[in-house]
Amino acid sequence: MKKMVYLLMLASLSVSSVVFAHGGAHEHEMPEGQTLETLENLRTDGPTMMSSGLPSEKQFELLQDEGVHTVIDLIPGDRSKEKGIVTELGMTYHNIPVDWENPTVQNFADYVDVMDSAPQADKGKVLTHCRKNWRGAVFTYLYQVTQLDVPEAQARAALEKTWQPNETWQKFIKRTKAEF
Repeated sequence: MKKMVYLLMLASLSVSSVVFAHGGAHEHEMPEGQTLETLENLRTDGPTMMSSGLPSEKQFELLQDEGVHTVIDLIPGDRSKEKGIVTELGMTYHNIPVDWENPTVQNFADYVDVMDSAPQADKGKVLTHCRKNWRGAVFTYLYQVTQLDVPEAQARAALEKTWQPNETWQKFIKRTKAEF
């Protein structure tokens, strides 16, 4: 099964080439944009996984149309507005607040628990997002290499097309891989 997922990931992996600077000051604002093409750093990470920057309300509707059934939001703070939007659309919402300056192995353990409890491929896709898809790209990368046995070089190349992790995030990656 994992080999099939891997092969499907190879066939379906697409990465946006647009990368913007981290904008932590405005993490609670919904960005403008009405298409999936304008959704920052949208990636297909396999047949059941997607990751992106922060979607607008309209983009959540479009993501639902694309088969997304579960949303994992990695942004800390009051996320009640997004939770309301997502649940009104009939999708499942999870918030794992990941501090930009201090991501923890426990954050990733919580992520694995949510991913492992999400319905399987025939039930839809899981979207992992944060503000710019930098946290999201790292979490999907780690999930791929620690849980799905995706080759390191392949997963790392996809991560680095979205973002080159800084020292804080390199240390987080190293700690997390050592524990998983």
